[in-house]
Amino acid sequence: MSIKLMWEIRAFCSVVDKGSFVHAARMLGCSPSAVTRAIQHLEEAIGAELILRTQKQLTLTTAGDCYYAFARHLLETQAEAQDRLAELGNTPQGWVRISAPEILALGLLPKTVARFSSAYPSVQIDIRFSDKSIDPIEEKLDFAIRGAFPKSSELIGYPLWNYRRYLYAAPAYLARNGTPREPEELVGHDVIMHTAPRILRDWHFVSQQRSLSNTIKPRHRFTSGIATFQAAMEGAGIARLASWLAEPAVAAGQLVKVCAAYRLASSKGIDPTMHAVYGSPRLGKGARLFLEEIRKLGLDLPDERGQPPVSEQ
Repeated sequence: MSIKLMWEIRAFCSVVDKGSFVHAARMLGCSPSAVTRAIQHLEEAIGAELILRTQKQLTLTTAGDCYYAFARHLLETQAEAQDRLAELGNTPQGWVRISAPEILALGLLPKTVARFSSAYPSVQIDIRFSDKSIDPIEEKLDFAIRGAFPKSSELIGYPLWNYRRYLYAAPAYLARNGTPREPEELVGHDVIMHTAPRILRDWHFVSQQRSLSNTIKPRHRFTSGIATFQAAMEGAGIARLASWLAEPAVAAGQLVKVCAAYRLASSKGIDPTMHAVYGSPRLGKGARLFLEEIRKLGLDLPDERGQPPVSEQ
């Protein structure tokens, strides 16, 4: 079977899976017109119309519905064969390109790169650190790491580790201004807000006794997670921080948990998760191994008590 025909079959299956020429094109890394041409050529080769196109929706014809089952099986068989051959080949090599929040530059990802590079010397790592929500398809990345809450999209999600967020401040700041114990007491305090990838004006507090939402008026606003963390460490105010990041500083006497009975969650009371997103269901071998190495970070991170998580037996 020719490479051209395999591409046309892949384009057809992607349109069916995504329900959209545009979304299929984004996943495949090409233009919608290229996908349209591929399916037109496939229909000409088969001698049957596969997809009925209207302005509002796509519908499979009887022939398209029948052909899709065989086409999907063909792609899965080819992918399995390629994976088996890759496992028989040499160790992974080449570039792995990802994006990650700035805060992961504080030791975690550099440490992982060093450990991974020692095990796989033929792999090169390219990391774009940014607190913006980067699209791995548009930026031609293997995957993008994101914090907080996964968004609904055509991207494939991969959970890395769960965590909780609390309020923290330096002992010097609290000595000058007092220590709030309830969210209502934050009025008049210097709050540091992390504004990337978006500004959340309402913070949702959850304790064992109650939950409430407060509209926060920050004293300082930063687009950088590192700057938010460092400003809290320097005594500039109270910041909302991930427990895995802040608890080592608490143990060292550099930060103190504020409103300690409350964690900060989503409006539905859900805790955030560090996760990766990518466009293709088949990552390259190097990218897949590096993603698994990053996931191992969650096993070593401290919880909100400053203790490493206990592994389940």
